Amino acid sequence: MRPTPGPAFLTIAGSLAYLALPIAGWGGVGAYFANPARTAAAIATMGMAVIAIFSGGNLSTGEREDRGNRWVLIAFGVLGLLAGYVPALTDRLNFWTIGDEAVRWIGLALFVIGGTLRLWPVFVLGNRFSGLVAIQPGHTLVTTGIYGVIRNPSYLGFVVSSLGWVLVFRSVLGVLLTVLMLWPLVARIRAEETLLHEQFGDEYARYCARTWRMLPGVW
Repeated sequence: MRPTPGPAFLTIAGSLAYLALPIAGWGGVGAYFANPARTAAAIATMGMAVIAIFSGGNLSTGEREDRGNRWVLIAFGVLGLLAGYVPALTDRLNFWTIGDEAVRWIGLALFVIGGTLRLWPVFVLGNRFSGLVAIQPGHTLVTTGIYGVIRNPSYLGFVVSSLGWVLVFRSVLGVLLTVLMLWPLVARIRAEETLLHEQFGDEYARYCARTWRMLPGVW
């Protein structure tokens, strides 16, 4: 899929701006990039940003949107900004940190795995994937592949990548921020499932009966 210049620029610019937060938390460019795991996390962030611009995801309100769920975007935005800055700051201050360098590399692996799982469904859904809770034109249920097992693979990827990011900085406070993200995430999932059930009725109910929300065998 060919990216459009405007959204592509905003994606890259937004990712660069976000990286400014941990760099500031660590006290500057030189200090941040002095560690190879943090350097790799920055490279992975930009790499996934470049990949994302080809995914077809959007912020379209589509044919029908649950506008009452938009508060979730604000919650994610605030928690995301804190997760960008606070873990790096506590890492620099060595305040409430976990383990040693091995934790950073485990975090990096989770960040990349989670980011991949976050982006993969966006490519599968294409223009049907919106940052808003909305039904898109020509919206159909996807029930094969990874969607044949779990209904929200992208959200699972979001949680894994968020946890991985804060572990790159060995941050206990970062882990707590990741846990706090579960509150708006669950609200988002419930809103989406309600809208999809209203749209697809028994077809969606049968799909829910044979799949898991995020973790097979757990939830």
